[in-house]
Amino acid sequence: MAHNSTNNVQIFNKPRVELHLHLDGAIKPETILYFGKKRGIKLPADSVEGLMSYVGYDEPRNLTEFLEIFSYYMPAIASGDRDAVRRIAYELVEMKAKEGVIYFEARYSPHLFANSNVIPIPWNQKPGDLTPDEVVHLVNQGFQEGEKHFKIKARSILCCMRHIPGWSTEIVSLCKKYRNEGVVGMDLAGDESLNCKLNSGHCTAYEEAFKSGIHRTVHAGEVGPSTVVKEAVDVLKAERIGHGYHTIDDFCLYKRLLKLNIHFEICPWSSYLTGACDPDLMKHPAIRFREDKANYSLNTDDPLIFKSTLDKDYCIASKYMGFTEDDFMEANINGARSCFLPDKEKEELLLTLYEAYGMVQSTVC
Repeated sequence: MAHNSTNNVQIFNKPRVELHLHLDGAIKPETILYFGKKRGIKLPADSVEGLMSYVGYDEPRNLTEFLEIFSYYMPAIASGDRDAVRRIAYELVEMKAKEGVIYFEARYSPHLFANSNVIPIPWNQKPGDLTPDEVVHLVNQGFQEGEKHFKIKARSILCCMRHIPGWSTEIVSLCKKYRNEGVVGMDLAGDESLNCKLNSGHCTAYEEAFKSGIHRTVHAGEVGPSTVVKEAVDVLKAERIGHGYHTIDDFCLYKRLLKLNIHFEICPWSSYLTGACDPDLMKHPAIRFREDKANYSLNTDDPLIFKSTLDKDYCIASKYMGFTEDDFMEANINGARSCFLPDKEKEELLLTLYEAYGMVQSTVC
């Protein structure tokens, strides 16, 4: 099934909201090449086209192969270059403004940007001295500068990593420290086969987040089974689910989450390329979500690697899943309602969408 023709066609030209977007999966290839050259870090290619032949793809692979791609380019950005971290945050605001996004939440692991023990550093490169705390500060700076220039709103979600539960306590602390400077919540990403109950660091961190009023989302039910979604909601008290496609495999759980109004952060093109769903996009769970009036939004996930923009996901939803303009407006209103902004800012965002969509503004939340 050829999907490339849908890449940059804009079929929805009204303001949009995006909630599931990885900062380290949304870097401009030109920026990777610039910092690779500046820092003397060898990359697999020295041109945009060459780099994208390693980093980007448009045919399905498994999630493990997808995750390996980050090791090709992240050494050029992570582990010590303050300008790189600030710049990729700023450039993401610019990218999203061009896509008609008026509010987005981008997620990332501060430890992966800071930690030279995790990102392999070439032999001729000194380990960086960045701390996770400073990474968050730099990303906030980049976002705030981008907001001034491009007149849209950008916020951060900090990621815990399933395979390193020891980081999670610090993630909650950073969420608390920077909650008034752009950080709006926390996420759990990584291998869904790792049971959180056996990695109590995550449970402890999410419990503390819940008590402290830190918003919570969790990657679950992407390639993992519905039991991972159940754990995310019942154990980690997630308000939103990253992907969540396999929720529909458990009818009772799905019905319960519909009733609870749990938000599903759907990424159509991503789910095709990572093998998270049936390769036939006309059988995608998003169709069921739409038909059942579930609470969901449409998102890109990792646009660098998937060689996409938000337009690609909207085109796929329209062409293969039967989404209409009304469905797109509903998905964006869902996203605004379920975003992690404080109530007053959330109301302002919703009013902006209602006005742009020509909708009655009788009820905001």
